[in-house]
Amino acid sequence: MTTIQQVLFEMESDYMGHPYFLTGHALFNALARRVNGRVRRALNVSTGVFIPGEYGAYPESHSHDGYAGKLGMSLPPVEAYEDVFVFRDAAQRWLLDSRPRDAHNTHDIQSHGGRLAFAPATRFGQPPEHRNTKRTMHWYVHCYLHGDGGDEDILPLSEGVLDGLRVGGARNYGLGELSLTDTQGIDVDALDYSRVRSADELQIELLSPYVVQSEYPGADRQSVPWWWASDRQLRRRQTRLVAGDDAHEVATIDHGQVVAYAGDRPVETAKNGIQRVGTHAKYGFGELRLRPADADRVPERAQAEADQQGGES
Repeated sequence: MTTIQQVLFEMESDYMGHPYFLTGHALFNALARRVNGRVRRALNVSTGVFIPGEYGAYPESHSHDGYAGKLGMSLPPVEAYEDVFVFRDAAQRWLLDSRPRDAHNTHDIQSHGGRLAFAPATRFGQPPEHRNTKRTMHWYVHCYLHGDGGDEDILPLSEGVLDGLRVGGARNYGLGELSLTDTQGIDVDALDYSRVRSADELQIELLSPYVVQSEYPGADRQSVPWWWASDRQLRRRQTRLVAGDDAHEVATIDHGQVVAYAGDRPVETAKNGIQRVGTHAKYGFGELRLRPADADRVPERAQAEADQQGGES
């Protein structure tokens, strides 16, 4: 049995860090101070994804359907493989169409003596004829944990370990505090993979950067997996892995890209994608999702690809 522990935090204070996500390495370091050596060695932490606490509905691919209330403020039920990714989809398909989607991809800025931080809540103004002319939306962070093979029993981490983590810059001054909102365990082997198993064609969506080269001591160089099929040059990005006072350069295939799946074991690939592949998977790199090639894509992206192919022909 392979178990992951989903965790949902609420941002309690201003945060100084990356505007789009919390790195798995930052979350790992925050947790590592609170657990013993065995748990620290076996623990794997995903990238933390910012989630708006808003009204939503289950996306088309979810095993449930219909209105879901304030979905971003609690963890939705997980019965099928697609359910794992409700909050890990950058398109946020669960948000109601009535929500200002563009505004939900940005944080308010706060200044601390000239240093900028991201606010834990966003305030929206409404026309004066409304009964309430302002409303407040709070930000949450979604991540999940798992243990190395043979050490899955390190989970679940207790509420005492998870609650009150601090991440980002100026942590010693009270910034970057996260409170635990919700957590649940998921048996990855027991999920329904019927959509993946029955699809004629599948695509791979890279949900976090895939490391091809790292200066971190002991890290291996990685090639692009043979089961990624793409005629294009994949977009690459340089990033850093900070350990103590040292910063190590890391070369990655950037996240957000979609390639065709050329393998022949889709269910096994789907499970491996949840646990991540490649160097530094322990810190959130190499997270993958398989999708049927013709299902649940962002319409604007599909149109852009069609326009590009038309221009190339």
